[in-house]
Amino acid sequence: MVPKEGELLKVKINELKEKRPVEGNFLATKREIAVGKTGKPYLMARLMDATGEVECRGWENAEVLADCFAKDDVCRVKGFVVSYQGKLQVNISQIASLPEGEYDLRDYLPSSKYDPNDMIVELDAVIAGLPDPDVRRLLQSILKEGGEIRNLYKIAPAAKSMHHPYIGGLIEHVLSITKVADFVAGHYKVSKSMLMAGVILHDIGKIYELSYRRGFDYTDHGKLIGHITIGAEILDKAARNLDSFPDEKLMEIKHLILSHHGIYEYGSPKRPKTVEAIVLSFLDDMDAKINAVETLIENDLNEGNWTAYSRMFERFIYKKRPDMYEGEGGGPAPEQEPEPVKAPVIESPKAKEGDSNSDKGDLNLF
Repeated sequence: MVPKEGELLKVKINELKEKRPVEGNFLATKREIAVGKTGKPYLMARLMDATGEVECRGWENAEVLADCFAKDDVCRVKGFVVSYQGKLQVNISQIASLPEGEYDLRDYLPSSKYDPNDMIVELDAVIAGLPDPDVRRLLQSILKEGGEIRNLYKIAPAAKSMHHPYIGGLIEHVLSITKVADFVAGHYKVSKSMLMAGVILHDIGKIYELSYRRGFDYTDHGKLIGHITIGAEILDKAARNLDSFPDEKLMEIKHLILSHHGIYEYGSPKRPKTVEAIVLSFLDDMDAKINAVETLIENDLNEGNWTAYSRMFERFIYKKRPDMYEGEGGGPAPEQEPEPVKAPVIESPKAKEGDSNSDKGDLNLF
């Protein structure tokens, strides 16, 4: 829809178009005053709704605009959409906080397409089917009905921005890995119960590391302690509350949590030293990267077969999907002799230094 001259267009963030006026309600996830090269202050803000985020600037009356709202407020915004360095940006002319009760925060935070209550029930079934009674009892005690951990676990994001960065993202990420882990446990000499314990608990510390009530950010606990240590603490407390949980099993599950980032450069206190820990680190990394690239393709606005350049992956991504090929999503595949499966060549990732609590680093999507 093209607005008439002077008319403001009420749209979602993923519907913004360059050179269009815009009006709408958005969640403010950043509010800062900066000083330009001329010495004049300007407003730096970021707005979010359930469809995405956009950077914003207020060039005129920056300090007056900044006094009209606070970070994590839902605001009424008027502005104009421009393009800056290949990305859309909103130049704000008016902004004001909305009173409590005039909005629903779920409209402003991205959420999983799956119902969190359905996902936690599915996870309950995975736990109930584990062969080891000790591991089963431990996991059921941690995710017990009505408990704080269970309630947070089903709504927490898996990360602030890199992968599954939406309400319900953590449990969606975990359930995705359980499906692959179930196959791996039947294919290799791997303890299914131990591997699943690692899958379910490896990121459980993120329920306290991340803030996700109004926008996504790190809590003080997350910045100072981090989700790996928080997860180990949750495990220790749960094991102490059980009668005679085996020390060796506790040690191995704790190792799964402490080593799941794989390498020291990604903030892992320990490198994986059991078969289950090695499998977990690969499955976690794979699921995170696949979700990130699928999100990149889904949100890309470029025409043609290629995405815009991705700083995360340091490359362009080919957008052709499997269902575009004959026999994959579009009808039965023709019968043919399968080619021999070749073992993949796995190269060590190039590590970069960085804060282990951040989403930054060389494809460190944990």
